[in-house]
Amino acid sequence: MNTVNIIEIIWCVSAFGLTAMVLLHSPKGDGLGGIGGQAQLFSSTKSAESSLNRVTWGLFLVFITLTIILSAGWLTTAPVPVAAPPVVVP
Repeated sequence: MNTVNIIEIIWCVSAFGLTAMVLLHSPKGDGLGGIGGQAQLFSSTKSAESSLNRVTWGLFLVFITLTIILSAGWLTTAPVPVAAPPVVVP
């Protein structure tokens, strides 16, 4: 496993984590956060929403940063051109 493979794995994990965090947000109702009893994990809903926002923004920054790095190709090295053998004309 090289560096690019490890970065791609982190990128995929951050994509799935970001998707889960967005689904846990509750704009007006409980959202999907009410399924697992998420409100009981924190002392108040303001604390839960604040923590959820921080995790979501952190995953967003990781995802966008890795997307830019992977798409720009900054981690791959360009192949060294091989000189063609000389052509002998009879």
